[in-house]
Amino acid sequence: QSQLVESGGGLVQPGGSLRLSCTGPQFTVVYSNIAWFRQAPGKEREAVSCISSGFGNTRYVDSAQGRFSVSRDNTKDTVYLQMNGLKPEDTGVYYCAGLRTGITSTCELTPEGYTSWGQGTEVTVDS
Repeated sequence: QSQLVESGGGLVQPGGSLRLSCTGPQFTVVYSNIAWFRQAPGKEREAVSCISSGFGNTRYVDSAQGRFSVSRDNTKDTVYLQMNGLKPEDTGVYYCAGLRTGITSTCELTPEGYTSWGQGTEVTVDS
């Protein structure tokens, strides 16, 4: 079930930055845990980060820690993934996924359980 829409991908040089956005129908993102996953060519989908609904607590995988920042703007029903210091290994299709939970303080970095997915936005890091 795809109710989320990602945007913001593109081609960027190593060391550059991109900000991805994830939006959905009204009040969908606000009351959902949102996670970002990515899939590099020929590789399995992997988690990047997540943010809980309500408290907005965040989690990152080791490769994203310190370079990426996930945030939410509930007035716009949007979650952002700010990616700085991009590396060629960050190349892939980035997906946001949502699980409607109400107000929670935790989120999961595994794809199981997320019920809404976007179609993905492609990020290419290349000189």
